[in-house]
Amino acid sequence: MGAGTHSHARRGTGEIYGRLISCRVRVDQRAKNSSDTIPPVVRIELGIPGRKELVVSHEPEHLERKFQRPDLRNAIHEAFRIAERQLRDLKEQRERRTKEQHHDSENQALGQVAELTPEKNQGFLITNEGSLLYFHRNAMLSGDFDQLRRGDEVYYVEDFGDTGPSATKVWVKGG
Repeated sequence: MGAGTHSHARRGTGEIYGRLISCRVRVDQRAKNSSDTIPPVVRIELGIPGRKELVVSHEPEHLERKFQRPDLRNAIHEAFRIAERQLRDLKEQRERRTKEQHHDSENQALGQVAELTPEKNQGFLITNEGSLLYFHRNAMLSGDFDQLRRGDEVYYVEDFGDTGPSATKVWVKGG
């Protein structure tokens, strides 16, 4: 019963979010009460590239509220239902961010490399208003940070972060 449900459900989560790299399922039977009705806790750990693991777990009380006589099958189905919902939410967030990146053309500006500090992986741009704007090597979307020279024209998208304004996306003009 459990294995078939498990593989089917895991295949479902992969279809929802194709970038999964691992899926671990653990079933813990908590202390038993006199009538043996405490349902098991199912914990699912999903490995997703570029972020910490997504961990789904629920307390026995959750199952007891939802099902009249929760068993292992209910526990597994509920854990995967929660995991699928969280994966859908994550997928929607990533799709929204991707759409926002495509709107960057409206927010982009043309500037010039003013200063480079390769040993610190950073530099400064002269903005179209004439002010200096910090950028990090990781902000480069196209072009090679190590090939940049003072005066090179670059497009950039400015954002306001914890440390103030910076160019969060930089790409070489014509690159």
